[in-house]
Amino acid sequence: MDTSQYKTVASSQVTVTELMIPSYANFGGKIHGGILLSLMDKVAYVCASKHAGGYCVTVSVDGVDFLAPVDVGDLVSLHAAVHYVGRSSMLIGIRVMAENVMSGAAKHTNTSYFTMVAKGEDEKPREVPGLILESDDEVRSFLEGMQRRDLKKHYREQLTALHTRLEANDDVTALVAERCQVRI
Repeated sequence: MDTSQYKTVASSQVTVTELMIPSYANFGGKIHGGILLSLMDKVAYVCASKHAGGYCVTVSVDGVDFLAPVDVGDLVSLHAAVHYVGRSSMLIGIRVMAENVMSGAAKHTNTSYFTMVAKGEDEKPREVPGLILESDDEVRSFLEGMQRRDLKKHYREQLTALHTRLEANDDVTALVAERCQVRI
């Protein structure tokens, strides 16, 4: 193995912290989910670009679950690390924590996975360095990344098959107990 073509997880880990200000809030006084998604996209870009050594783009976002609300005045820290690499793609894991600066209480608000692809000057995908795994957690994360890749492929195939198979007129009886009205 040529180690010059590999990088450690630690070499591209990134933490971004930002104060949540009133203009980020919705009418309920909580921070908009879109603000948090934008911050996650930024930290994923920085992490992926550090690993790839160049420009990267977001190609998908998996599993954005809002576990706890974020309040105005909280410090939000987004921790990003490369979990898995393919030829040109990288799976970036992001853990979002919110801290109340007055009380010091911290809470985990999100975990998400962004798939990023490195692009060359010709705008085509380009190869990224492999990943040096230095701990049991890093090995586990890489193995999970492989599983996520396979599950995602299977899910896309199943959705395509479902879309092709379903006919509105044939399956309308399945809608009887649902909250909809069919007017066709």
